[in-house]
Amino acid sequence: MPGKVKGLMDRLHDGESVVIAEGYLYVFERRGYLQAGTAVPEVVLEYPEMVRLQYEEFYRAGSDVVLAFTYYAHREKLSLIDREADLEEMNRTALRMAREVADKTGSLMAGNICNSNIYVPNDPDITAKIKSMFKEQIEWAVEEGADFILAETFSDLGEALLALEAVKTYGKGLPVVVTMAWHKNEVNGRPATIDGVEICETFKQLEAAGADVLGLNCARGPTTMLPLMEEVKKCIKTPLAAIPVPYRTTKAEPNFQSLTDPLSGKRLFPEDLNAALCSRSDIKEFGRRCLELGIQVMGVCCGNECHYTRTLCETLGRKVPASRYSADMSKHYIFGTSEKLSTRYTSGEGKQHTA
Repeated sequence: MPGKVKGLMDRLHDGESVVIAEGYLYVFERRGYLQAGTAVPEVVLEYPEMVRLQYEEFYRAGSDVVLAFTYYAHREKLSLIDREADLEEMNRTALRMAREVADKTGSLMAGNICNSNIYVPNDPDITAKIKSMFKEQIEWAVEEGADFILAETFSDLGEALLALEAVKTYGKGLPVVVTMAWHKNEVNGRPATIDGVEICETFKQLEAAGADVLGLNCARGPTTMLPLMEEVKKCIKTPLAAIPVPYRTTKAEPNFQSLTDPLSGKRLFPEDLNAALCSRSDIKEFGRRCLELGIQVMGVCCGNECHYTRTLCETLGRKVPASRYSADMSKHYIFGTSEKLSTRYTSGEGKQHTA
């Protein structure tokens, strides 16, 4: 039952790290269960056993949180494919499976709300629609036993504040993690949200509005996200979260949407992003820097796979269920050092051959 495991805020107050495995959209798109473009998590209803298995696999890789796959399971997205009638069932099914897996594994379960894609500053009608979208998803998450709410991937401060207000109003006191997706916008030479608010001011306002954890997710890879996290750390005292995409973004191309193929010059997003994937060593470096910066909540977003989450957790000094299968090159037939190996490849002729 919910509440048996140590809560999110208790862990953070005790100085612990919390890993959140994200990236379900890309997992299921790659496997042929979700359409790039519309990006609606229809797989929750059509192949629920696959979603449950992914929850379990991320747990085995070390995730402390079973994040309910309700990202983009909101009215704006479902209306694109004429499936609004499935809205509640899609959300509740994802939440219930997440709760079941969390109870089975002793994990936390998080409800999830996200960018609405319809936000327009100072538009009362749009604001009302967004508030309604947030309200229903939050209430379902509460009813299905979420331990906290992750409100993520906001590019406008205004919409992030709406999400935070909604969780505070309808979340029955659950902690809320708010993460922003940061693009290329600037104000007076400083990084800014799409609605034109400088980075430090953005996080100060979210902190003042009562967010329990604040940070960045999606959009940027580790290399271009961490410098922004250094900026955020200077501005607020709230616990920090960093959940980048596992792509090698650069100063010239800071977001994975802007990455281009070094061979052809063509945009990689969304179907050719594998050409820019991070290595496991990149994820190790990301985890190491998070520890140095005092970032307590971390994970990997769009493009994540279990080996990235496992690598991150092992960088934090953990041994997770999937660590049983972590690389052991001592027994590799060419590079190994075990006395049980044939010497044909590990010495003499083999070494000359591989060299």
